[in-house]
Amino acid sequence: MEKVTMQDIADMLNISRVTVWKVLNNQPGVSKKLRDKVLLAAIETGYIKNDDRFKQLTEENGIADSNKTVSVVISRTNPSIFWLNIIHSLAKELDKCGINLMYNYIPSSYYKGYTLPDVLSNGKVEGMIIMNVYDTQLLSMLNDLSIPKVFLDVSSDFSIGKITGDLIVLEGRKTVKTITSDIIKKGRTEIGFIGDIHYALTNKERYEGFVAAMEENNLEIQKKYCMTGRIGIHTYYEEISSFLDSLDKLPEAFVCVSDFVANFLMQYLIEHGYEVPKDVAITGYDGSTEYSMVSGKLTTVNVDTLHLGKRLAKQLLYRMEYPKSPIEITHIRSDIIWGKSTDF
Repeated sequence: MEKVTMQDIADMLNISRVTVWKVLNNQPGVSKKLRDKVLLAAIETGYIKNDDRFKQLTEENGIADSNKTVSVVISRTNPSIFWLNIIHSLAKELDKCGINLMYNYIPSSYYKGYTLPDVLSNGKVEGMIIMNVYDTQLLSMLNDLSIPKVFLDVSSDFSIGKITGDLIVLEGRKTVKTITSDIIKKGRTEIGFIGDIHYALTNKERYEGFVAAMEENNLEIQKKYCMTGRIGIHTYYEEISSFLDSLDKLPEAFVCVSDFVANFLMQYLIEHGYEVPKDVAITGYDGSTEYSMVSGKLTTVNVDTLHLGKRLAKQLLYRMEYPKSPIEITHIRSDIIWGKSTDF
């Protein structure tokens, strides 16, 4: 992810860059409520370190100032703008109901001896939203907590049949099937897929959409062009590059599981003299604007982070009010953005 700037924080909160500067430089003229929001955003984006100011903010804005507090449980301490936009949207929605939002960060993967934050089990929070957590062990530990909860996606290996909270998933089968079918209709039949389908349920469903389109058009899925195994969180470019280097020739198109992956693919293609889409067409998913290689160029699927944040908040409010109602699994379908990366 590119380095976060003061302007990025200002855009996230819909305030001026000058206001952000004042807060980060401890200047007067900003209300305490807005000052706290700016500091939290700066901490979440990694602009400032998770230091004593975060502890102070948590104590000041935790359970003391609100009748109810819920937690956002998120993995990694430096999530992308995509995730932060969702968090800020749901925070605004909860604030309308007088509910305070607490942030709890957990590691990307479980390690021996790890325990969840005490605040999640000592009765101080009345509900939680789990997002960007894809470790099955950690998901199981969260799932065992007896408080109302909503999951935004889960790992592919997590047992949906045992889930104890509502699950919201971004629909991927139909949209990716439509995108893949469009490439086929334009005459390209050698198509690969890149994305770790073991990482997330959404990744797996997007791959299923790719497979469905190929089968519907009586095309063989050439496994040599498909990179669907596990990929290290910090080694995406290296592993994708190694995979592409191993091929005798590239296929006519690649369907990528996300814009994040497509960005690395685009980087590789440009560095090796390929033209997109003339030589290789590529697609993504998420509609992200933070990856410079593909932003504004990619055929992708738009994710309305503002709506998604509101939806998560509404779902948790319902679950808190009706904790014994049947568990709900919801697929949210988004619009396809047709970009130049498949305009051949």
